[in-house]
Amino acid sequence: MSDVTTPEYLDSKDLPGFHKVLGYEQASWEENEAVITVKLQPHHLNLAGVIHGGVLTSLLDIALAQAGTYCPYPGRMRKAITLSLTTSFTGQCSGGTITVTGTKRAGGSRIFNSTGEVRDDQGNLLAIGEGTFRIRSGSESPEGVPI
Repeated sequence: MSDVTTPEYLDSKDLPGFHKVLGYEQASWEENEAVITVKLQPHHLNLAGVIHGGVLTSLLDIALAQAGTYCPYPGRMRKAITLSLTTSFTGQCSGGTITVTGTKRAGGSRIFNSTGEVRDDQGNLLAIGEGTFRIRSGSESPEGVPI
């Protein structure tokens, strides 16, 4: 029998620094896919009153990296660094909840590629992204490293 269990997600309020500022919640996370949500707040908006492109890009970066670093072992995690990230902005919104989905598309033992999208709560596409990531040393195996 395996020690693998359904993971308890860490919300950004439980994480340090910029993650806490973004204020996202983990909606789901499984092998090759991660979904995070954010209830937009005034600090997520730009001077025009719509979601800032840097917020969209940062959330895509997190979800795309998570898509390739799922770890089902409690108290452990896998880590990756971003090698490249491309974001295309396709819409705007100024309120509600946005959903960011990342999907791992391809990869080897250390390098992987993911794609993703951001949608508002009406299903409108706000941004799409594609990234290449490298698994950090110690995180190659599904067991990852201690949190």
